[in-house]
Amino acid sequence: MPTTTDSLAATRHLEQTRKAGDVEPFPSGRITYLAPLPLPTPMPPSGPHIGELNEVYMDFGLGWPQIFSWQVILGLPFSGTFMVVFLMPLFIGFMFFMFGMGWDDISHAIEGVFNEAYGLAIQAGLLTLLIGLCVWHHNHKKRLQIIPTRFNRQRREVCFNPEGATEPVFVPWESLSAWVIEAQGATQYGIHRQYGMGIGFQHGETLTSVEFPCFGLPLAISHWEAIRGYMEYEVNDLKTIQDLEDLQLPGDPPHEGLHTFRNARARMHQEIRDGSRNRLSGFFWYLYHVMTLWTIPNHLTEWEVRRIQKLGPQAMPEVMQKWSEPLPKEQWAKPSEELVRMSEQVRKLHKRQPRRPITEIFAEVRRLNPTDKRRA
Repeated sequence: MPTTTDSLAATRHLEQTRKAGDVEPFPSGRITYLAPLPLPTPMPPSGPHIGELNEVYMDFGLGWPQIFSWQVILGLPFSGTFMVVFLMPLFIGFMFFMFGMGWDDISHAIEGVFNEAYGLAIQAGLLTLLIGLCVWHHNHKKRLQIIPTRFNRQRREVCFNPEGATEPVFVPWESLSAWVIEAQGATQYGIHRQYGMGIGFQHGETLTSVEFPCFGLPLAISHWEAIRGYMEYEVNDLKTIQDLEDLQLPGDPPHEGLHTFRNARARMHQEIRDGSRNRLSGFFWYLYHVMTLWTIPNHLTEWEVRRIQKLGPQAMPEVMQKWSEPLPKEQWAKPSEELVRMSEQVRKLHKRQPRRPITEIFAEVRRLNPTDKRRA
């Protein structure tokens, strides 16, 4: 889930307007600014937080539901109960056998452990399932109420819905701020590093921002690159930025579902026939999906997607719905000459010096364009 905060990045941003390429250190890390202007980076785009994407707009903040979450909710209680009820008695029986016990002692031990374990295991499994479903219900209800940040590339504008605001706020794309945060701190377990990506805009005396935790700096930049690529017509579908395992065939829905399972199984069988995968790997593939209740998570994911598609738009303000309607092509907004020129310079410099940090390239391009005064 996104967090709308007045973070350290937001607080410092208020003190002085930043530009793409600025690096601002603070005691436990640093903030690297990627916009404005939204200049290209060399990182491949990745968009797990992106939901609806079409020719007009892209929703950022809430991606589509994942099959893995349902596999955890259903598979963890089922697998845990199965292992305690069936595998644990067999393991105890094997231990008795290893210690030289007779069959009567072994069978008595297996039966005794089974009788003692199955009641507690079923109760624990049901409790775990209930907890998982409660967590899902809380997040699903929250998801239906959250209005994501929407990027309209035909208008070249971004629509935010700040907390407490009565109306959405529309921000020019090229004035949007974006940054990645690196922070670290010492704990009793060692050095703990944190990364995040944020976007925001200046609104009166405050900076409204949306931030996401990330697993690393390159990944944080990749999240931004997915947004920038979409707005500049370089990214045109979700498959490019989300289907990392290439499990969506032409004509498949952009989200995960039953088709994902079928495509994965067909690929697994093909890899076994080609010799690039052994049969033992295929056995564990089937075992994993049996222990996570086969295709039930896929069906539940498709049901959840349909529910979001039906109920989600009802929370959207009418002015935002009208703003999201397509425009005639002659009314599409164009990128500024400054952005086009500086983006081309960034690409040329990176091609000549691929190992050079992108922040240094951004800074050099700004030095080559001293007429850029509007954000100084």
